[in-house]
Amino acid sequence: MTDLILTIENEEDLTIEPEGSDSDEEITIVSKKQRTQKKLEKKGFNPDFQFEDDGFYETKWTLESALHNALKQKKIHTTLDQKIDQVRRKQYKPISHEKPEDVDDLSDQIEDENEVENVGKIKTDKINLINRKRKRNANAEEDDSNLPVPLAEIQDSSGGDKNMSWDPTLGFQEMNLSRPLLKSISEINYVTPTPIQQAAIPVGLLGRDISACAATGTGKTAAFMLPVLERLLYRPQSSAFTRVLCLVPTRELAVQVYSVTQQLAQHSSIRICLAAGGLDIKTQEAALRQGPDIVIATPGRLIDHLHNTPSFDLHLVEILILDEADRMLDEFFEDQMNEIIKLCSHQRQTMLFSATMSEQVQELAAVSLKNPVKIFVNSNTDVAPYLKQEFIRIRPNREGDREAIVAALCSRSFISNVLVFTQTKKQAHRMHIVLGLLGLKAGELHGDLSQTQRLEGLRRFKNEDVDILVCTDLAARGLDIENVKTVINLTMPNTHQHYVHRVGRTARAGKSGRSVSLVGESERKLLKEIVKFAKNQVKSRVVPAEVVNKFADKLKLLENEVGEVMQMEAQEKTLLAQENQLKKAEKIVKGEAPEKRNWFQSKIEREMSRAERMLGSHSKVPKKFKKPSGKKGPSAPTTADARVEVELRKTREFQKRQLKRNRKEKRTRACAEPIAKVQNVVKSRPKKKSSFDAELTNTSKRKNAKHRNIKQRRKFKR
Repeated sequence: MTDLILTIENEEDLTIEPEGSDSDEEITIVSKKQRTQKKLEKKGFNPDFQFEDDGFYETKWTLESALHNALKQKKIHTTLDQKIDQVRRKQYKPISHEKPEDVDDLSDQIEDENEVENVGKIKTDKINLINRKRKRNANAEEDDSNLPVPLAEIQDSSGGDKNMSWDPTLGFQEMNLSRPLLKSISEINYVTPTPIQQAAIPVGLLGRDISACAATGTGKTAAFMLPVLERLLYRPQSSAFTRVLCLVPTRELAVQVYSVTQQLAQHSSIRICLAAGGLDIKTQEAALRQGPDIVIATPGRLIDHLHNTPSFDLHLVEILILDEADRMLDEFFEDQMNEIIKLCSHQRQTMLFSATMSEQVQELAAVSLKNPVKIFVNSNTDVAPYLKQEFIRIRPNREGDREAIVAALCSRSFISNVLVFTQTKKQAHRMHIVLGLLGLKAGELHGDLSQTQRLEGLRRFKNEDVDILVCTDLAARGLDIENVKTVINLTMPNTHQHYVHRVGRTARAGKSGRSVSLVGESERKLLKEIVKFAKNQVKSRVVPAEVVNKFADKLKLLENEVGEVMQMEAQEKTLLAQENQLKKAEKIVKGEAPEKRNWFQSKIEREMSRAERMLGSHSKVPKKFKKPSGKKGPSAPTTADARVEVELRKTREFQKRQLKRNRKEKRTRACAEPIAKVQNVVKSRPKKKSSFDAELTNTSKRKNAKHRNIKQRRKFKR
């Protein structure tokens, strides 16, 4: 047969045996491409490296993705739940002292059988409770179906659009929205618009300024985002810059508004950027440089980007949205909001939305809004229509029983989907530990946690991995958590408006819910105000004294375990701080020191402004803010009464500052707010005086004084 002749390709390795050699050695021929790869590997270059696209605009923001990115940056050694489980294992571990093996086996079997019986009883009790609750909720829904639907009230301050009115039969199809928005609305399962959406969307499409007030859970996010997205669909594509700025008070609310906006704009090319604190700042800077159409931000992080991110400003912003406007203009956000509004464009559309309207919001509306349309679906004091309000009276000498009562309610009456609000962050942390040691699945959400822990706690509660979430007022603003059945207030909030926001976490979107608040003697004034404005019946709940004493004894026995968990946390905190110091030192040695970021206030100015609001004067502010050496801060309260006193003291201090603020004289404005013209009002004409009254002499003080002055003038003339 003829030999086949094959060609040799460039990248093939060949083995050539020299003629006349009997050795088995093989000689390899290396191609040119392999030589270049080896040279590059020696220089430290990886030829298989590929740039990864982060897909900031392509991928949708979710709570899981934010948690994944946060976990990359910061690793937690052990969670609080793991520490609580570790302490509980030590507490319930069986102790054996020189017993024979047979006795040990028998005792373990008996304990296991008892545990199985107890677990079976607990399960049957829970099933019975759940069945009872379902029957009660079904009966309650039948009773509540006859409640009236709130109607919207629109006031036009300009007097130009006389035919502006609210149509309660208006649907999404009649709002002249584009097809991409209607398609996304149908995919989100929005069937009929809520009253605030029916009233605000047509006005927002006209480009008018809006000041809207509606109850919690009525769809305010879609009410201000749908007209914005409709206008952005017709934007010019040639230039890319930020046209819409949406400000929210908390990071969790920013993530929620971002996810809702992404769902509404999923069938369009509108680019949305999230600039919230606690998330990766470099990724946000890269996204802001590309000029996204909508920026959803918290005030602190936005000011940071404005002063430190080049090629990003707010001079071309066309629409400014303030969600939860009364919280944005609170005592500690005022300076930041003034700075942001100064940097915004003057020719803009401004929309204010909140469940409660304070005096600060009205002042801002009078100054910055141009002929706003005021939309009031609910008043400042209205709660959700299907909310059942209950109150538990705390006797004057029994203030320390609050923790025991909350533990009893969470263990016996309200088993799942419960939010517990506290006044301070330390008390929220303690309640998490206490409920965990009692065997309940609990989480926490407050400002002392890192962003990773906050996102993790919120995710677990939404996925029902945790039955109880203990939180501060951080979670009282705007968060839409599905299937929250009960809200428990350990102490009453600062004001009635704060109460409306707290209990607004349940009974959202037409569902039923329950709120249980513990009221002491010093909080009865707020209780009277709540009862005065309540539209539904307010009930009083009584917890038996035997149950309260039983749980109070349990909590006393758990004091050592609570201290042990806190000690473990303190040790881990010191270890993390030392690790961070080592990492900083290593970066400084390598020449990778972190960049200094600018702020619109110096540290002294920031502390002075904060102290001025807290104390009311500059004289009480120390020049140096460092703690003097040798003096220790106030010791932590050790008893339940002392801890409750700290909670109540914070409320009293806030109320004192509020009274000072109300007594303070308001600034005089060059241009007063225009008064809305009231139509179809017949003015009553003044009645004519009878001839009998005209003949009588007027003997009033004013007329007598005028008569004396005339006489004195005549004397001087003479």
